Amino acid sequence: MKTRSGSGKAERSFPFLRINEREAKPRKHGLTEIRGPYYSVVGRRYLEDLFETMGNYVDSLKFAGGSFTIMPERAVRDIVDLCHKHEVLVSTGGFIEHVLAQGGEAVRQYLAECKKLGFDIVEISAGFVSIPTDDWLRLIEFVRKSGLKAKPEVGIQFGAGGATAAAELEAEGTRDPSWAIAQAKRFLDAGADIIMIESEGITENVNPWRTEVPARFINEFGMEKLMFEAADPDVFAWYIKNYAVDVNLFVDHSQIVQLECLRAGIWGTKSLWGRVVTYKEPD
Repeated sequence: MKTRSGSGKAERSFPFLRINEREAKPRKHGLTEIRGPYYSVVGRRYLEDLFETMGNYVDSLKFAGGSFTIMPERAVRDIVDLCHKHEVLVSTGGFIEHVLAQGGEAVRQYLAECKKLGFDIVEISAGFVSIPTDDWLRLIEFVRKSGLKAKPEVGIQFGAGGATAAAELEAEGTRDPSWAIAQAKRFLDAGADIIMIESEGITENVNPWRTEVPARFINEFGMEKLMFEAADPDVFAWYIKNYAVDVNLFVDHSQIVQLECLRAGIWGTKSLWGRVVTYKEPD
């Protein structure tokens, strides 16, 4: 999107109406990552429309479920190149869980291929596998040495990921949030760029929500180094309501307009209408 000369602000229609202006990209606050191909087909032509209208508000795109491995290489490259054209980073999603089960050489080849195809971020999750924390640290180092950003995912729910049924997750149980916080600290100390907080067990497939868990993470690390999965309108509205516009969120690609209307303070449900505001010093 074009920007006004020297302002860093995106051009928009109805410029006389006040909104909560976004920090220019590359941002450090209020990051939005969108889900790419998985629950629906998301290709270059769809993304061209999305970025033409909402590209200023998207900071990264995440492939899900290893979807890039069943797509033609040219299609993957087209998506990656288009993202970069619009200053959008590209994440692998947590597919490394599948690769880990195939051994160290598969991991080496996987990271080399990610780099070759132009990926920027490797998400390192372990929702379905059990892996020692020290091994996670070695993976973070390997990802960074491969010239990619490491984005570990931590959470409190065993078996998280892949739309597992709530009853199955309940049977798996949850871990102490203190353990997840301690892991996140070690990952950041090892050079991870940001931590993804898994939603399952916190705001997904759990009743009531464990709202004290994100609060504990934020109290420990602040918000800049955390991104919260919030691929449900009620969830991202709750984060905006409680942590304001600068919270970093992961949502589905179909939700970017709704989320950004909330961040901008121009629309919302009854509990948010007219209440999402920012402040800047007058010129």
